[in-house]
Amino acid sequence: MAQTPRTLPSRILLRQPDDWHVHLRDGAMLEAVVADTARQFARAIVMPNLKPPVTTTALGTAYRDRIRAATPAGVAFEPLITLYLTDALDPDEVRCGVGEGVFTAAKLYPANATTNSAAGVTDVANIRGVLAVMQDLDMPLLIHGEVTERHIDIFDREAVFIERTLIPLVRDFPGLRIVFEHITTAEAAAFVAESGPNIAATITPHHLLLNRNAMFDGGIRPHAYCLPVVKRETHRLALVAAATGGSGKFFLGTDSAPHAVEDKESACGCAGIYNAAHALEAYAQVFGAAGALDRLQGFASDHGPDFYKLPRNSRQVVLERTPQQVPVSIHAAGTSIVPFLAGTTLDWTFAGFADQR
Repeated sequence: MAQTPRTLPSRILLRQPDDWHVHLRDGAMLEAVVADTARQFARAIVMPNLKPPVTTTALGTAYRDRIRAATPAGVAFEPLITLYLTDALDPDEVRCGVGEGVFTAAKLYPANATTNSAAGVTDVANIRGVLAVMQDLDMPLLIHGEVTERHIDIFDREAVFIERTLIPLVRDFPGLRIVFEHITTAEAAAFVAESGPNIAATITPHHLLLNRNAMFDGGIRPHAYCLPVVKRETHRLALVAAATGGSGKFFLGTDSAPHAVEDKESACGCAGIYNAAHALEAYAQVFGAAGALDRLQGFASDHGPDFYKLPRNSRQVVLERTPQQVPVSIHAAGTSIVPFLAGTTLDWTFAGFADQR
């Protein structure tokens, strides 16, 4: 029987989760933020939209080494590196990166869709050779699913992408495993649910907890701005139903994306929400409110590794029903980051590992 908010337990034991979509950045910012992801998650699919982007096996290897070096000593955390797809990418680079165990997946950014995506794909037709190799190698394709034409309303770009790009892509490459990342609409949730077993999706905590009013609450709220943008309440409710419904097609992907406060609070504020510091607690907030805490482990810990054909983790983490206030800012890389839900109180606190208590 699903739990109701009135019957919430005082603590939850979960198989240790993984984050199937995270931005760790590089340099000083990487060193500042990687610990927040590593303390909760055993593995993470790390996005490749650096400057320059991760477009070769050598660049992927070097980035993985930098993440490992920045991870706190004694913390067991494995970064899973993704290949950044471009119009000119040689399919042999895919074979090389997979063969050497560097790349777990490849990322499709439509050109100029989001942060550091200018070198992304201008037309899926340009990467058909790469996609064929990925299908043969059983390498997952991760998709930022938006069209980028300026005349298309920003709130409609995900739905248009499904009709214009994703449906033909699935038809033409039926054996390709695809993760529709950070879905934001009822249309995306329905498409994934109704598709075959090769199609899955990640859902972020901010798209589960916010609707588009959050960007305009008493004025412009840059720290609620991300891409794809949060949508109407009807879409948020559809995402909550998908995440808490128990389907193995939906799993945790934070899309945590740190930006310095001055880059968010500017005339052209950067897109991205930093949620890594309290990600698991935020997801627990959603599942608790939905009376579905019994399904949190599936979403957070089981569905992702099953889809990626990786072993589930063996350790257990503990969440305690102890209120905690999210700080209004976090010092990082010589600046500050305003975290997701800054200044609010969460019902849950991450309390470490069960085998250390």
